[in-house]
Amino acid sequence: MKMQRCCSSAGRSAIGKRWFSSSNNDKIVASVLFERLPVVVPKIDPTVYAFQEFSFRWRQQYRREYPESFLKKSDTRGKGDYQIDYKPAPRISEADKTNDQRYQRSLHRALDRRLYLLVHGTTQGSGKPVWHFPEKNYDSEENLRKCAESALESFIGDLSHTYFVGNAPMGHMVMQSTEDKKIPSIKRFFFKSQVIAANKFDIRKCDDFVWVTKDELLEYFPEQAEFLNKMIIS
Repeated sequence: MKMQRCCSSAGRSAIGKRWFSSSNNDKIVASVLFERLPVVVPKIDPTVYAFQEFSFRWRQQYRREYPESFLKKSDTRGKGDYQIDYKPAPRISEADKTNDQRYQRSLHRALDRRLYLLVHGTTQGSGKPVWHFPEKNYDSEENLRKCAESALESFIGDLSHTYFVGNAPMGHMVMQSTEDKKIPSIKRFFFKSQVIAANKFDIRKCDDFVWVTKDELLEYFPEQAEFLNKMIIS
């Protein structure tokens, strides 16, 4: 019984290592999709607005009708300093109006949409600087999630204003060099992390960086656009 249990344990260990094994010298990379959520309420979709209007009118027919004199009592009440005029936050910032690439380095743009961080520099499988996600080659970390945290930390420093969504990757893709088949393929695993209570980061270890919307992001990666469009839900 003991021998069988030891064999079973050894088998599970071997299977776990086999999943991350690189017998054909494949490189395993942890990439981070660093996301800033919308900071103002986005516009209501016309279909949703039509449904809300229908629901309101449907409920109104079953509500009690109050006398007009009762409804006007609120108008006769004295107005004090406690009343504040509500002014909604603008969805379009100065950065959106300018639409200059240097303003893409700011988080104060596209306030009603999600933004994603891209950095410019050399990366795995690239001999020249390119736009890419924060990433790191999986080496001695305890697991891929720790590797992803290390990758993001190397670019923004402190992780106190970040939140990693889940422990498992949100997607993965295999990239093979089209020029030289002898170059090992790269298995890239994507992890999602979100900005928490911050409007600026000290981005380092790169030539440049941008915060882009999903539509803009797909333009940076035309070859992987179909995959990224399915992986990123916004």
